[in-house]
Amino acid sequence: MRQIPVDTSAATVMVAKPAQPKVRDRRTGEIALDADGVKLMTVDVMFAANDDVEILSIAVPETGISGDLAMGTPVALTGLIARPWENEFNGQRRHGIAFRAVAVTSLAASGATAA
Repeated sequence: MRQIPVDTSAATVMVAKPAQPKVRDRRTGEIALDADGVKLMTVDVMFAANDDVEILSIAVPETGISGDLAMGTPVALTGLIARPWENEFNGQRRHGIAFRAVAVTSLAASGATAA
């Protein structure tokens, strides 16, 4: 499967929805794991670049989440890739783009000052 690296250097990225476990099977509630057996989390972020803003759901290993990721927190995305996907379910073709990052790191502490 083709993976496309995403350049985040000119983007503003903020948490839209805090991290939550990525569900592999909604019927059973099974949580998704990566190839190393690490639990995957999903973080929704507001990604603003080139006068466009989108909400992206990004899968990231639980070990790659650092800092407080409350709504509105500015974050850095390390190793962000986009992967096109397509499947067929009940006779309907579906397709989209899945996003995955190595890490999501809060930037809130780096700009904070004591009052």
